[in-house]
Order: sequence, then C-alpha cells, then structure tokens
Amino acid sequence: MNDTRRDLTAIFMAGMRRADPVAATAAALRDLPRPDLILALGKAAGAMAGAALTRFPGVPCTVVTNAENPADLPGTRVMIGGHPVPDDGSLAAGEALLRAVRPLTAGQRCLALISGGGSALAVAPFAGVTLADKAEVSRLLLGAGLDIRAMNLVRQNLSRLKGGGLAHAAAPATVDALILSDVVGDDLSAIASGPTVAPIGGPAEARALLHEAGLWDRMPESCRVALDRPDAGPVPQGTARLIGSNRLSAEAMRAAAPGATLDPAPLVGDVAEAAAMVAARARAGAGTTLWGGETTVVLRGDGRGGRNQELALRVALALHGFDRPWAFLSGGTDGRDGPTDAAGALVDGGTLDRIAAAGLDVEAMLARNDSYPALAAAGDLLMTGGTGTNVADLQILRVAE
Repeated sequence: MNDTRRDLTAIFMAGMRRADPVAATAAALRDLPRPDLILALGKAAGAMAGAALTRFPGVPCTVVTNAENPADLPGTRVMIGGHPVPDDGSLAAGEALLRAVRPLTAGQRCLALISGGGSALAVAPFAGVTLADKAEVSRLLLGAGLDIRAMNLVRQNLSRLKGGGLAHAAAPATVDALILSDVVGDDLSAIASGPTVAPIGGPAEARALLHEAGLWDRMPESCRVALDRPDAGPVPQGTARLIGSNRLSAEAMRAAAPGATLDPAPLVGDVAEAAAMVAARARAGAGTTLWGGETTVVLRGDGRGGRNQELALRVALALHGFDRPWAFLSGGTDGRDGPTDAAGALVDGGTLDRIAAAGLDVEAMLARNDSYPALAAAGDLLMTGGTGTNVADLQILRVAE
C-alpha cells in the first residue's frame, strides 16, 4: 500500500471510530440517571446495550438486532429481526418491545438505544395489517414516485411502534433515547422510523397524502382501516440525544486530515451523477476533499457490488487518463457495502489498467452492477470487517499538485 492509499484509509478509519457505538453511548450515559429498563434496537443495538449495562449493571434489558451483529450479553433478552426486509422475527421483536414498556409507571425511566436498521428489525403493525400488506403499500408508494418523507409518513401511521409509538406505550414513564443516526441530515423521526420521537404527521395527514396521490382506494383494506383512526396526540415528554451521525464522522475525518476541505453538501443521489461531481472536483485543482452522504444505485443487472463500490468504479472510469495522480475512497461505516464483505473501495489512476490486465470490461460490468469482481481484480476493495455501527457513507478524494 503506497503512502496516499495508507493515508486515505487512516482518515476513513478516523471517521468510522467517531461512530463507535460503545464509546459514544458510554460518554452520553454519564449525564443520565439509572433507568428501570433498557431497550436497544438497531444494527448497533448489541454494542450500545453492552455499554449501558457496564454503566448500569442489573437493569432488565432487551436487544433487537440483525443476525450479522449478534449480541453476547448474559442476562439480556436478545432477539433477531429481519433486515432489510422484516420477517416473523421482526414481528416478535416489535411485540416484545411494546410488552416490555407497558408495566412501567410514573416516575420510572426507560433508556432506549436506537440505531439504523430498526425500521425493519422490529415491526408492530396495527391489528389486521400483515407483512404482505405492508409490502404492498411500499410497492404502491414507490410506484407513485413519492419521496422518502411521504413514504415514512404512511409507514409510521401503520405502526404501533414507529413515530413515537414506543414512547406512547411506555407512558407515563419517561423515555430517554440515545440515537446513532444512519440518516443523512439526522431527521430523528426517520432513524429506525422514530419510535421515541414525534412522527412526521398523524393519520389524517397520511390519508390526505394517499388521496392526493390517487392511492387511497388501491391500499389494502386493512391499511385503510388502520389509517382511519384519530390522532394519538403528542408524544409523551422524554429526551432524545444524537450521539453519532454521518456529519460527526465527517468532521472527525477533517480533524484527521489537516488542510482538507469538508464539503458542506452531502454526497447523495444517483452514483453516476455523484461520480461526475467527484470527477469535476478532481479536475478543479489539487487537494483533499471529504464528504459524508449516501448515494443510490439503479439496479439494471444481477451483478455483485454496492453503492460505494459502484461509485468508486465510476469515478475511476471518469478520471481514467487524468494527468495528475489522484485517489478516491468511498466506504460504508458499517463495513458492509451491499450484499458483500467489502466496506467499499479505494481507487486510483491505475485501477482501470489493473482491471483490463485481468481481462475484464469495466463498462460491461458496471452495466450489470458487477463492481465487486472488477475491484477485486484491481486489488482495490476496502475491507474493514463488520463494524457494529452505521452512520451512512464517507468519501475522500485526493489530487496531487
């Protein structure tokens, strides 16, 4: 590994360390009273719960996480939900969380440890609404071209857990939430669908949106019944504190890279457009530029890869033949980019030549979303292993003088 590649990897790891769920949770707990119950939900749930139990041993605790991040916490109930698609384990986990808080009384406190992935890992739809019904709602919303905020508004109002549902179930007890954000912009109502914070809107707003989009009559009957109910009212008072986020990790990268520029705008949108923007930045002049964000990929083939790998490979293609030395890293802070064992990739001016030397056609591989084997052939995959955290993605561009 040359000095530039080593340097970029070290900067990325500084951002990843800032999202460490154990350290972030432990620091935040110093200001909180001992709770009567601990609930942890999300990909980082095991690590966050471990930190909480170190600080507050003996408190009853339930952890809901994914199979890739098992939690070995003696005396703790650990449940595994489905991700990214909820399953029967998700249904059982959602009901378990709601049951756990119902016995709480006035003056008692619940510590809720929330991280990304919780939307799928624990679900508690209203009576009559099935997982198949929820999948059909998602299909209809996507087909209508509604944005993520509109989709989350409807989803929250089909759930007894999301959009403040957990806080309502815990009342009159107080819920203190520590939140590790995987959402660019850190909208607390979107992280794990906001089980302890106010929803985007109530059922009336969801009904109005569906009528306006012409979807109301196409919704499953069970979902129309669930949405045709009064608003639950304000979320009971509690606290919600952001302890880790994409922006905080990007700022940690800047601290580790003196002289680097942190772009105030997150790197989001389609990978092809994002790659063009990165390439334009490279051509604009020398230096190191940092981003946080989360891009998207349009799936056109059955190849293997992820958004970070495809972004990096598209940048390599866009900058092939560029007359200055350069390197670009794009990685997911969870260490898992798409359905692969790579966090992302670190490419440079020699990437395409190394792929061609292996007898591979980069453009054909991109056309079928097959970035992983191309980058593997170049020796450019970024391998960190699973991190037990997730605050979206981080990117670094360096262009030499």
